[in-house]
Amino acid sequence: MNNNNPNSALLLGSIQWLFFMFTNTIVIPLSVGAAFQLPAGDIESAMRTSFILTGAACLLQALFGHRLPLMEGQSGLWWSLILSLAAATASTGGSMEVLGGSLSLGILIGGLVVAVLGALGFTKVLSRLFTRNVMAVFLFLLSFQLSSIFFKGMLGLTGRSSINPAEAGLSVVLVALVVFISLKGRGMISNFSILIGIIIGWILYVVFLPGAPEPAAGAAGTASARIFELFPWGSPAVDLGVMVTAVLAAVVNMTNNIASIKGAEPIMGREMTQGQYKASMIWTGLISSAAGVFGAVPYAPYSSSLGFLLSTRILSRAPFLLGAALFVLIGIVPALGHFFSSLPISVGNAVLFAAYLQLLGSALRNVEGVSYNYRTIYRIAAPVLVGMSLMTLAPSVFASFPGYIRPLLSNGLLVGVLFSLALENLIRWEQYET
Repeated sequence: MNNNNPNSALLLGSIQWLFFMFTNTIVIPLSVGAAFQLPAGDIESAMRTSFILTGAACLLQALFGHRLPLMEGQSGLWWSLILSLAAATASTGGSMEVLGGSLSLGILIGGLVVAVLGALGFTKVLSRLFTRNVMAVFLFLLSFQLSSIFFKGMLGLTGRSSINPAEAGLSVVLVALVVFISLKGRGMISNFSILIGIIIGWILYVVFLPGAPEPAAGAAGTASARIFELFPWGSPAVDLGVMVTAVLAAVVNMTNNIASIKGAEPIMGREMTQGQYKASMIWTGLISSAAGVFGAVPYAPYSSSLGFLLSTRILSRAPFLLGAALFVLIGIVPALGHFFSSLPISVGNAVLFAAYLQLLGSALRNVEGVSYNYRTIYRIAAPVLVGMSLMTLAPSVFASFPGYIRPLLSNGLLVGVLFSLALENLIRWEQYET
């Protein structure tokens, strides 16, 4: 990045990372708290705890883990799994407290399993299992899942059932603006397209949509909010089906580490070491175990950070570290949390949707140069389309299946990745390539 004032670049870069972390995090504790029917005070506590844990996780990974500027955030795979489990339990009249307690215990155990596997060098096995096609399937499904979530959010459908035309129109303009700045902007302007989009969108929202029914982010940052409350989803309980699913999800969630670190190689211009993979797994496991204790969604390196890096082209760790430290600060200081929580959710989602367009490019790069014919196309088409199809189904349609398998079947990302793993490692595709 060409810039004559490195201090201003550091400050602006850190603020941009801060907004990226914030907009990726804010909706998760809100939606999970609502799914478990928690009172407002507990949701507020979960939000502040999530800010502190996420900022600390980013610092730990960047300093002692993989040492890359990749956001360590609450996993999209885990988020969708938890929401689908909560929806299925509510639809069948089950106990939300038992579900929450079993999930918390399963997350705690799953995190420790991931840390142990990482320490034992399981990343080497994963690297062999996760071929270029499996990585592409994972990134295709992840981009579909996340873009769907943030597309609904930019249209103002977070917590509402109908679209506000003015709000949706502003979001579309913001997406076009961020993409235009990223493509046509010069120097620092292009590097800070996401930050510029958030600031302009926030101002336009306040000026032109003051009465829009934007769902409030909650009273985050009030002095009465507790932080690090133990097991807010429910006291530890044992539901074998939920716990097995949680541990399986924790292992599959390790693919985020592989995908993110591998995906960073062409961006950073160097090959990552096995030590980086191992350290990344250990810290992800330990942080996720802590998340289970404090009622947060488990963690993973965000593959979407690759899209952010490609959009901003700021590859230095310094702005990332400062942004992560600031994120911890807004979780600790009530006034800061309250200010950032006033960011309109649709504005944050619109800017993230624009940034996540780059994630699809990461999926395509994994299969760059691969030639498919009418036989081998199944190795990628089948898991991608099956996973996407499952994502469109409501969790309640799986109510007729046994409880221990229901959480797995209702998660399109999990099923798609496992299906791809089976196809890649059980079929010799090279014999069908001619």
